[in-house]
Amino acid sequence: MKFVAFERAKQGTGASRRLRNTGRTPGIVFGGSAEPTAIELDHNALWFTLQKEAFHASLLEMELNGKTEIVLLRDVQYHPFKQLVLHVDFQRVDAKTRLHKKVPLHFINGETSPAVKLDRSVVNHVMTELEVECLATDLPEHIEIDLGESVKGSTLHVTDLKLPKGIKAVTHGKKNQTVVTFTAPPGGYTADAAAEPAAE
Repeated sequence: MKFVAFERAKQGTGASRRLRNTGRTPGIVFGGSAEPTAIELDHNALWFTLQKEAFHASLLEMELNGKTEIVLLRDVQYHPFKQLVLHVDFQRVDAKTRLHKKVPLHFINGETSPAVKLDRSVVNHVMTELEVECLATDLPEHIEIDLGESVKGSTLHVTDLKLPKGIKAVTHGKKNQTVVTFTAPPGGYTADAAAEPAAE
């Protein structure tokens, strides 16, 4: 994804407040061999782009002063109750940059799995994103998890995930973290729940 940023001359709380009043959002880009650079972005364009999942978990092309830099969104500060972005942080990255980043989990085929189709189990997504460690160039926009073979009572853990090559899960010492579970429907499992679809 591409976006345009402009170098910001004035800094400080007062300058940032005046900048927001003109429809701009202050930010900073850091990392790499260059010094941290204060930047500003068009607020409405930024707000719209922040609604896209890929903007949060993929490499971005930032155009600044006529040059394009590869960056990663690191932090966003929102106003407590207004639809207003107060500040954004970006990190410069290259092929050698190793990073930790939370990546969205996309679950597929859960509704057609034996657990749901035959036994009417309820799918509980305990985790919706996973922190990973990888080279910046290997960072996936999302990780797809196929639930198609799941049966009633199944529990999927982080150690069960088939991660892309070069991607390592970061668990912070927590072992066997639960990602998704298939639990009994309200009223529990019944013989009819399994027999009825089979009869059809």
